[in-house]
Amino acid sequence: MELTQAHRDALHEVLQWRRDVRHFQTDPIPTEVLERLRSAMDMAPSVGNARPWRVLQVDNPDLRAAIIANFEAANDKATMIYDDEKRDDYMALKLAGLRDAPVHLAVFTVHDPQEGQGLGRQTMPEMLAYSTVAAIHTLWLAARAENFGLGWVSILDPDAVARTLDAPPGWSLTGYLCLGKAAFDDDTPLLHRKDWQENTATVWEKI
Repeated sequence: MELTQAHRDALHEVLQWRRDVRHFQTDPIPTEVLERLRSAMDMAPSVGNARPWRVLQVDNPDLRAAIIANFEAANDKATMIYDDEKRDDYMALKLAGLRDAPVHLAVFTVHDPQEGQGLGRQTMPEMLAYSTVAAIHTLWLAARAENFGLGWVSILDPDAVARTLDAPPGWSLTGYLCLGKAAFDDDTPLLHRKDWQENTATVWEKI
């Protein structure tokens, strides 16, 4: 298949408008959309075709409340690394949409999957987690193409999340995601708007 400028333009727009969403509408996501997003993850690249990602959709209110409490404790602890002025800036940021997002997804990496039969990960076993990250990014772009937003919550104790969700042994949390309709569309990252930090250009050097 020969891709055209129209394809490149569409991909550029999806990339430009893909944001780490923290403000969500509470409307549910149609089942057929969730199935298309699941199918999109099936097409993600992975080392040795290991497919190491496992996704738990967290619908139970008690489990969600435990995750929110986990975030709040971790967020309070995170403020301690900043001086007073920067701490005020940090506390003014909205860093998660856990209360409003209609869908919570806990994405785990299995570190010894049968799939792939060990191919490509003997010297760099961390490639399994990288493969899960690639699947998350695939989901992120697919969600934006469906006019939904995704937020990645990293301010969590991952071991506590695994215990809360009773994840099987050998699963480690790679990403906890909020998914839903964004409260507003924005092509400018929140951290830019809040003057936290602008993007730096990718370092790409010839040697």
